[in-house]
Amino acid sequence: MPQGDYIWKNGELVPWADAKVHVLTHALHYGTGVFEGVRCYDTASHGPAVFRHRDHVDRLFKSSELFYMPVPFSQEEIRQATLETIAANGLRSCYIRPLVFRGEGPMGLSPLDSPVDVIVACWEWGSYLGDEGKAKGVRAKVSSWRRLSPSGLIPHAKASGQYLNSVLAKIEITKAGYEEAILLDDRGMVCEGSGENIFVVRDGVIATPPQSASILDGINRRSVMTIAKDLGYELVERDLGRAELYLADEIFLTGTAAELTPVREVDDHTIGAGGMGPITAELQRVFEDALHGRDERYADWLDPVDAREQAR
Repeated sequence: MPQGDYIWKNGELVPWADAKVHVLTHALHYGTGVFEGVRCYDTASHGPAVFRHRDHVDRLFKSSELFYMPVPFSQEEIRQATLETIAANGLRSCYIRPLVFRGEGPMGLSPLDSPVDVIVACWEWGSYLGDEGKAKGVRAKVSSWRRLSPSGLIPHAKASGQYLNSVLAKIEITKAGYEEAILLDDRGMVCEGSGENIFVVRDGVIATPPQSASILDGINRRSVMTIAKDLGYELVERDLGRAELYLADEIFLTGTAAELTPVREVDDHTIGAGGMGPITAELQRVFEDALHGRDERYADWLDPVDAREQAR
């Protein structure tokens, strides 16, 4: 269970045990919240530093806007709150969870008269799919649950209630003995994992579903796309059929929690040689260098915790 010393809530640091909400909080009943998953890494060059911090804060605000939740703080205030929370907890590497949600107010579907609350929490958390999964690949299964349709909700928003879609897929594949789910979109095309974007490698070309395939526009997805192009790989965004997963030479997943994790099987079909392929390995190596401040090409993706006094 996550545990820290402090959580930032509505403008102040409060002890972890005192960071509470009322049982009639609107978001608890109706899912009216948006959030981010962010990581801080201990780097040799910058000390503890948050990866692509401003991009995550910007997406948090965009998600909030899509659900008509005006954030009662500026982006810079949320950035500073995150750096302050990491420092207060004495963490050098951690997972970070900013959350904007509708608090206690009138009960009913309309959220507009409920207050907008904001918290930032952080805790130590290893790779979501495990260190062994990152090294050797995970077994995945295509879920019977389809990714939510843009005609019903907003896939581009990282909204709390929408994750019930991924929860159902994750439960299904876990009970079947697999480590991760792959969801198809409402057209039957490959979409993403339960909490990650997906990439397929075949004949040296890297392909990933486009934003029109109901994906979340992942920040780590964009980072890996930049790295792949910098390394000279051909990368295309296009629709992918389910069978292309089975025929792939390599498959990997990207996300803040999972980082960059290879897939060694899909629906009991072995992918490539059944482990991490050479292109995935190179991308993972450079990506890890970027995360930990070992590649100066991507130094501007890091926001040092010691920079928390800047812009004040």
